[in-house]
Amino acid sequence: MSSDERHGRTAPFPQVLAALEAAGETTRLRLLALLAEAEITVTELVAILGQSQPRVSRHLKLLAEAGLVERHREGAWAFFNLAQTGIPADLARQIVARLDMSDPVLAGDRLRLTEVRRARAEQAAHYFAAIAADWDRIRSLHAPEEEVEAAIDAIVGDAPLRAALDVGTGTGRMLQLLAPHADRAVGVDLSPAMLAVARAGIDRAGLRNVQLRQGDIYALPVERDGYDLVLVHQVLHYLDDPARALSEAARAVRPGGRLVVVDFAPHALEFLRTDHAHRRLGFERAEIEEILLELGFEILPGRDLSADRRLAREKLTVSLWVGRDPRIASDVLPNSLELA
Repeated sequence: MSSDERHGRTAPFPQVLAALEAAGETTRLRLLALLAEAEITVTELVAILGQSQPRVSRHLKLLAEAGLVERHREGAWAFFNLAQTGIPADLARQIVARLDMSDPVLAGDRLRLTEVRRARAEQAAHYFAAIAADWDRIRSLHAPEEEVEAAIDAIVGDAPLRAALDVGTGTGRMLQLLAPHADRAVGVDLSPAMLAVARAGIDRAGLRNVQLRQGDIYALPVERDGYDLVLVHQVLHYLDDPARALSEAARAVRPGGRLVVVDFAPHALEFLRTDHAHRRLGFERAEIEEILLELGFEILPGRDLSADRRLAREKLTVSLWVGRDPRIASDVLPNSLELA
């Protein structure tokens, strides 16, 4: 249930009418059913629906204008998904929820969507196979991924999140961890190849409340004050200006929300710099805490997770930092009114 539904918010008559009129057409209703399942490109929708690109694009434009779907760029591609916020988005979800998915037309669409997802997974597998050896070597140097994920999960806690953001999402694994806690989860990454890997993983996990966006970590394509939890996981050591990246991530944190940073503690493994483009060989706890304090966060307890020296001669410690935004909701304008 979205925040609009929980708070019983209403919309002007013309807005509701426009949304219902946009949904009330065969192809557009099929599109809503498909976009409730996954983020899909126009090219993929053309293949699924068996219609021309101009026709599909026109229908998508009408749905977007009515607030039922969202469009975002990813390199040369444009992805569409069911809108995540607003009264029209609620209407779209309610309409789709009442569709009989065993209907032959809708069942055929979903079958062809399965083929699209299979092609995505194969593309992602080919890419990941090329980098798997290097990826596995780095992972073997630090605490098991399960231990790191458990620590992040403990920080997230049981309280539901309206929205969560994963900055530098990479393979999308952190989104799979965050999404079950959130009404919606957004992942941002600069690399289209990594976003393809992430999208394939999201498809496999069957997550429908996840959006992926291509964007620069120094200029995130997300709303200000929009997220209860923002995660920056194993990203800062690649950057020239980690403080600037954290400042940009902080911009997205909602009053009372948290900014969680996961990265390496200081180490001396120079091959990570020369062979894997790590610009920083880890961070002192005080360094990240000082940045968070300068950004106005309160420091909450963090953790340090070390690898077992019996399993790795060269040891990396994974550190977790947590900052809480001390503002209350009345300290900022609503997103719809804010000048950003």
